[in-house]
Amino acid sequence: MTAVNAQIPTPTGPTPARRSKNGGGATLWAGVVLIGLVLLAALVSAFWTPFDPEGVFSDSILLPPGAEHLLGTDSFGRDVFSSILRGAQISLLVGTVAVGIAALLGVPFGIVAGMNPGRLDQFMMRGNDISLAFPALLLAIIFGAIFGAGTVTAMVALGIGTAPAFALIARSGTLQVMSREYVQAARASGKSGFFIGVRHVLPNISGMLIVQASVSFGIAVLAEAALSYLGLGTPPPTPSWGRMLQDAQGYLFIEPLLIVWPGIAIAVVVLGFNLLGDGLRDRFDPKMQVNR
Repeated sequence: MTAVNAQIPTPTGPTPARRSKNGGGATLWAGVVLIGLVLLAALVSAFWTPFDPEGVFSDSILLPPGAEHLLGTDSFGRDVFSSILRGAQISLLVGTVAVGIAALLGVPFGIVAGMNPGRLDQFMMRGNDISLAFPALLLAIIFGAIFGAGTVTAMVALGIGTAPAFALIARSGTLQVMSREYVQAARASGKSGFFIGVRHVLPNISGMLIVQASVSFGIAVLAEAALSYLGLGTPPPTPSWGRMLQDAQGYLFIEPLLIVWPGIAIAVVVLGFNLLGDGLRDRFDPKMQVNR
């Protein structure tokens, strides 16, 4: 009788959902800290830098790191630390504008497709699939060759090239929301498609879109660095991390640290936004909290 009534001990360790939530929180905060450092660098450089990052100083070429120049100087005598700080502005500007363009183009496109299943949806998604065949970086290279290299050209091209990904996410979320009872009730009461899209669909898919925006931001920063490295991004003398890599490659065996510093800056931004996106995904998607 005693054996029958004995209770099975309950595990005292954290549940899988609890572990995922804590892990997602740590990932989220790690991303916030890294992005906060970049934002701080961009904000400080808007008002102050140790030296002029756009000047040329022939008397201080290729100086090693020291008390006066914390990260040394480049082949033009420019302070590397000042260039890193100012380059944060360009990276954040390109990421913000590119993601904004992508969201403005892709989100309404995906919502309209998801709210009109059938031939219209199939036609729009086939066009979206064709757009996906042109990667954002390739599109930016084409735009640079046609319209000329520049920061604006890079931002517009990266935004257009990233828009199909937002369209896919928006359509997928819209299809889920449209099957909910409150949407069916709104349709039955005669509410317009525009009202349903703005009042019901968009707020319910905003979490998914925020995650996509975070990941796309890191991709845009990396793509801008690649374009500047190829000479198709931000033109000189404006500091750009990608062009700093290009300028430093000729001095790899003389001053290898010239490549290390902008490489670390790019890695911090991309890693920060990827960690932020991963943490936000865990925060907004309950299924991820259970499965991970």
